[in-house]
Amino acid sequence: MHPANNPPRFATSLLHLFCPPHRAEELEGDLDELFQQRVREVGLRKARWRYVRDVASLLRPSLLRRDQAPRGKACLVSTTTTTFPKPTHTTMLRNNLKIAFRNLAKNRVYSFINIGGLAMGMAVAMLIGLWIYDELSFNQYHQNYERIARVMQHQTIRGETSTRENNPIPLGTMLRNEFKDDFTSVVMSTQTQNIIVAAGDKVFSQKGRYMQAEAPELLSLQMNYGTRNGLKELNSILLSETLANMLFGDVDPLNKLVRLDNEINVKVTGVYEDLPNNSEFKDVAFIAPWDLMLSSYDYIRDHKDDWNNNFLHIYTQIAPQTNFDAISAKIKDLKLAHVDKEYAERKPTLFLQPMRNWHLYSTYTNGVIATSEALRYVWIYGIIGVFVLLLACINFMNLNTARSAKRAREVGIRKAVGSMRSQLISQFFTESLLTVALAFISSLVLVLLSLPWFNNVADKQIAILWSTPFFWLVSIVIVVLTGLLSGSYPALYLSSFKPIRVLKGVVLIGRLASMPRKVLVVIQFSVSTILIIGAIVVYRQIQYAKDRPVGYSRENLLVFRKSVPDLEEKGKSDILKAEFLKTGVVADMAESSSRVTDISAMNGGFDWPGRDPGFQTNFGTLGVSHDYGKTIGWQFIKGRDFSKELASDSAGFIVNEAAVKEMGLKRHPIGETITWDTEFDGSQKFKIIGVVKDMVMLSPFEPIKPTIFFLQGYKGYIFVKLKPTVTTHQALATLETAFKKIVPDAPFDYKFVDDEYSRKFASEERIGKLAGFFAILAILISCLGLFGLASFVAEQRTKEIGVRKVLGASVANVWLLLSKDFVWLVLIAFCIATPTTVYFLSNWLQKYAYHIELSWWIFAVAGISALLLALLTVSFQSVKAALMNPVRSLRSE
Repeated sequence: MHPANNPPRFATSLLHLFCPPHRAEELEGDLDELFQQRVREVGLRKARWRYVRDVASLLRPSLLRRDQAPRGKACLVSTTTTTFPKPTHTTMLRNNLKIAFRNLAKNRVYSFINIGGLAMGMAVAMLIGLWIYDELSFNQYHQNYERIARVMQHQTIRGETSTRENNPIPLGTMLRNEFKDDFTSVVMSTQTQNIIVAAGDKVFSQKGRYMQAEAPELLSLQMNYGTRNGLKELNSILLSETLANMLFGDVDPLNKLVRLDNEINVKVTGVYEDLPNNSEFKDVAFIAPWDLMLSSYDYIRDHKDDWNNNFLHIYTQIAPQTNFDAISAKIKDLKLAHVDKEYAERKPTLFLQPMRNWHLYSTYTNGVIATSEALRYVWIYGIIGVFVLLLACINFMNLNTARSAKRAREVGIRKAVGSMRSQLISQFFTESLLTVALAFISSLVLVLLSLPWFNNVADKQIAILWSTPFFWLVSIVIVVLTGLLSGSYPALYLSSFKPIRVLKGVVLIGRLASMPRKVLVVIQFSVSTILIIGAIVVYRQIQYAKDRPVGYSRENLLVFRKSVPDLEEKGKSDILKAEFLKTGVVADMAESSSRVTDISAMNGGFDWPGRDPGFQTNFGTLGVSHDYGKTIGWQFIKGRDFSKELASDSAGFIVNEAAVKEMGLKRHPIGETITWDTEFDGSQKFKIIGVVKDMVMLSPFEPIKPTIFFLQGYKGYIFVKLKPTVTTHQALATLETAFKKIVPDAPFDYKFVDDEYSRKFASEERIGKLAGFFAILAILISCLGLFGLASFVAEQRTKEIGVRKVLGASVANVWLLLSKDFVWLVLIAFCIATPTTVYFLSNWLQKYAYHIELSWWIFAVAGISALLLALLTVSFQSVKAALMNPVRSLRSE
């Protein structure tokens, strides 16, 4: 009906304002029918005037009473009121649920699409929610979480401020002795390090720490055996539950003897519960006394009063009456007052970093807290979870709205027999909430099935929080909100139909009625396309970094720690090398102070000709053996390798390209004299004898660090290059036999350099896998909704298709007719997704110094993929409708 041919809207509104709802709709129908008759007889203008007069005549007190029908000539329809018992809320709810179940059973395909789509969306949202909960609850296992902190320091070099957690021993001593009113405990600790732990004939390389006696209380360790006072004895050790089982099985481990590094005998005084995966100390398999380390290692003991030697971590628990900022202000200049003049130029500033910030707010840029990688992922995954759930809700709204014409007669009949709009809204919301509840139950099953895979990819140990009230509270809120959100539009839209028009078949939906559905489909495919592009870009970035030239050969290269700390002093290092070479499976062998995939030491104090006096920088420094370069296969640009024949090479440097550039010695670096002033060895002069290509030793996504290689210093790692003609299995077995012959009490704990390098991509690969997983689910949910929508459109246009086929339309014509509208929607979605993705992915890539450029083909692949999937989904229903026999669709005409 054209809007110009409608009765005056103000008169209709007036009728609804004064009339009871159950009478207003009936009267409006009668008035509307009379109005249409008068339009034909006396014209539109007079019909409108008489409609206003009729409405005015109905506004009398008798009509306003709800307990009896209107009387008199003014009432156009005589009604008889029948009194029914007032239904209770329980009765209505039971009736609504019964109708909802019947509708779900009657429309199985649409019910499956709705429940399946919502279940997938809710499963994704639940997995992401559990992951975010795990991230936000990091370190909350420790009972004093809100008052624990670690001592950090800012240092400024060349105008740039760096932040680190390493501190000198005398600082910890001063905090313990002079700030007792501010701290309830101060604990000095080494970093987590690999140490050989042995009991009887069982030997393992495990990660542990030397910590002061208050550590178990500070970390609130849950003791399975012994007490938290176990570290007060000098030769004692606390073991994790897993390590205790590895060493002693089911036997009570208390007072059992354990050897550390095959040198130090200690007694087990306690076993603590394994720390959870979301704890900073999750890798700590044992804790040994701090005083034991001081008494066992001369190097540490000799520098316990040295303020310039930063190697330990200091953990504190502040007193109840103070706060972190106040104590940070007190201690900020403690180190500056005790270091030498050269170190003081770095302006070391101390502060406390609360434990609640260790995970999500641990990144500092130029001395200021910056958005960390972990926090960025919390936001990214949280937004993805909301959008995927929104996609599932869109499916529900689209299908229910599209099927409104089929349910229009139901609405009309229910209104005609007395149902009010509020009751219809209640019915539709009940159906929506029931669907969401069934989807929630299905999503729990999906989460249970997918958790093992998700934990493996996300490197987590999360589980459904069955016993946590917060989980169920959030779940109920999500179910209710999702039900209300996904059911709001259908409920409000369907309940607004006028019964008289519906029952006459006059449900004129207008050209814009399908616009909301089209908008929602565009939103769905926009989000799906964004996720597809994101997954492709992450994958490309990882491959780009993996293909980056590394400057050395990782193939058949092994690395392992010198398992016995005094291996060098006992002269076994050369014996071991000779034994390895004698096996016939080793091509080359060398030693280094650091893994080739890491730089364990960064040092300053370098001077060279032409250096600006104000120029300060740190170089990576690696002590290596003569055969290091030959073993790892580094590539020379200028100069030569170290030679055993030249004693002068002990004062020689080999530097990488980044170091030459940093020092400004591009033209003639060979032969230049570098002075290195160290605290322990004083000032020494070295000559550059060679320049090698940059090697990727740290992050493959970041610029190469300036690095210097030299022959001095302790070398804690052994590199072995296997012969390519020998199988890996045979070579490892032969090497282990040789190793046990020389060092029988130590485990042959080796790593492949190739594997260690691959671990550098673990975080990005994790993002890529999860992004791909979410992209697949998003496009699946979108296609599921599109399938249902295309099925409805084909069903709605069955007779039109039949007529077209009778008139000669081909299958291709019908397919094009039904598919073209959806194709346009996908193309519009692609146009929206492209600039949005360019903006966000460009910002994400900028954090990598070594990254890809966004190429046009990435967007083309994503757009074509989304289009093909949409076409495939729609085509199934389109071709099915096109192949239908027109006789069947037209036989009722």
